[in-house]
Amino acid sequence: MKRRAFMQTGVVGAAALAAGFRPWGIRQGTIKKAVKFGMVQEPLSILEKFELLQSLGFDGVEMDSPSDLDRDEVVSARDETGLVIHGVVDSVHWQKPLSDADPAIRAEGLAGLMTALEDAHAYGASTVLLIPAVVNKTTSYAQAYERSQAEVRKALPLAAELGVRIAFENVWNMFLLSPLECARYVDEFKSDMVGWYFDVGNVVNYGWPEHWIRTLGHRIIKLDIKEYSRQKRDLEGPYAGFRVPLGQGDCDWPAVTEALADIGFEGWATAEIAGGDRIRLQEIARRMDRILPT
Repeated sequence: MKRRAFMQTGVVGAAALAAGFRPWGIRQGTIKKAVKFGMVQEPLSILEKFELLQSLGFDGVEMDSPSDLDRDEVVSARDETGLVIHGVVDSVHWQKPLSDADPAIRAEGLAGLMTALEDAHAYGASTVLLIPAVVNKTTSYAQAYERSQAEVRKALPLAAELGVRIAFENVWNMFLLSPLECARYVDEFKSDMVGWYFDVGNVVNYGWPEHWIRTLGHRIIKLDIKEYSRQKRDLEGPYAGFRVPLGQGDCDWPAVTEALADIGFEGWATAEIAGGDRIRLQEIARRMDRILPT
């Protein structure tokens, strides 16, 4: 069934209310929903995983790179199912950060980014998600800023050649801690090949996503979708805040969708939460339909 028709049925509406959802009046929009490929935790081939996601109503998927997956097999699964590979996540940006004090590690991180750009192009993806830097005891904030920008600039010619944009994500890396700073970081590149991959749930711990969305504005290329509960954080610790179902935390999804409409956002929203089997993925799809325009 089409998602819109599915949500219009009274039975589904009653089930949603019983599950604790609020009856939000979500507007029709042009946001497409996806998951990370690693969230599909069934003993299936790449093709079968793509078929599963398609059957559950997902519009696309996001892959990791570098990875040990066979590129031709991934492309074949895409072509056979029609499931869009909209993006690629740089898989080495935590272990080999572009901000590291060791030039050799930065070089390895840059090589990983280059590979991700090439894989994204092969897959027909439009972005590579990148955590640009990590601040820690040995890397200062200023060093992270300078080093990461210098390394990203080395990748911009390839990004432009391939037509794949580099999208920076806000994560708990002790770096770029305000939307004003995030906007400045992007703008200083003076390049259309960079933008922002806004993670909605990651800012709830210390801010309000709708404020970030309006500040980042046109710089937002794509969205990562997760939930966060300040109450669970206070009771069980910071990372426990993420262990709450979509739509049942402290993210004000109606305010988020209003802010997205205000900036004219259209495009991809990808769940970045605990995955699982068919039943779990179906639940994720249903919850995404409730909190986002479809």
